[in-house]
Amino acid sequence: MNTSNTSNCLLSASTTSRWPPRPPKKQLAHIDYLEKLADGEAGLRRDRTIQRRIQKARFPVIKTLDQFNWSWPKKLNRLQVKNLFRLQFIPDKANVIFLGGVGLGKSHLAVALGYQACLEGHPVLFATAIDIINTLSAAQASGRLKAELKKYTRPAVLILDELGFLPIDKAGADLLFQVISQRYEQGALVITSNRAFKDWPEIFNNDSTLTSAILDRLLHHAETVIIEGKSFRMKDSLPPQ
Repeated sequence: MNTSNTSNCLLSASTTSRWPPRPPKKQLAHIDYLEKLADGEAGLRRDRTIQRRIQKARFPVIKTLDQFNWSWPKKLNRLQVKNLFRLQFIPDKANVIFLGGVGLGKSHLAVALGYQACLEGHPVLFATAIDIINTLSAAQASGRLKAELKKYTRPAVLILDELGFLPIDKAGADLLFQVISQRYEQGALVITSNRAFKDWPEIFNNDSTLTSAILDRLLHHAETVIIEGKSFRMKDSLPPQ
């Protein structure tokens, strides 16, 4: 046997072969397909989870920051608002209060904040102040107040819309105080109101003591956004300037 030829063949094999051997191209395609399938399934589950979170939030309509008309309000700190959409107020368990007249986009911004929070994994609930009072009043009458309160204290973000738009009696003010008090430093609140803080006693049945207690809790960790101008909804009815 020619040992020289044998050694040359072994040398040739050792220089041209790879270890571990590459899998066939079909196998690579199969693995890539499975990975894409798994990614797609994970994305689908994530989208469904977000959709359920949005449904549970009970937004009256979906609004985003991109849809907001910045040109209408006469006064609004755009940088301040955009900074809120970093959502740092949620882990800080702080409050956001939008103050301004009707038709200036307070509810739009509040809903947009809640919607963004849903997209980023935070449980949110939207309700008007009067809806909360009516719901809790009915629960109190039927002995379910403690259980019903949890609905408003459990979410990471509670949007309390239209505070001050309708008068609140003493019983309603007391119920709303319980929600605000139990959420203090436990969860974030987003509030919209058409009343300046100095006028809030009128909201709470002219009870200055209760109003002071509410403001004390709300403003301890809060950012207030002031919006000034004329109602966007009334713009077509306003006389030309």
